[in-house]
Amino acid sequence: MKELIIAFGLFLFIEGILYAIFPSKMRNMLKRLELVSDSQLRSGGLIFAIIGFIIIYYIKS
Repeated sequence: MKELIIAFGLFLFIEGILYAIFPSKMRNMLKRLELVSDSQLRSGGLIFAIIGFIIIYYIKS
């Protein structure tokens, strides 16, 4: 459970740093995100989730 909280904190840290350093670029990226279809977002999210799971699996074993 402690590792999950650390991972969530790291996620928030990275997101916050990106918005703090590149606010205008992040705004532009979010505007472009509206042009992407739901199926493309779903596929991309699933791919990243699988990659993340594989990384965690190999690190823990």
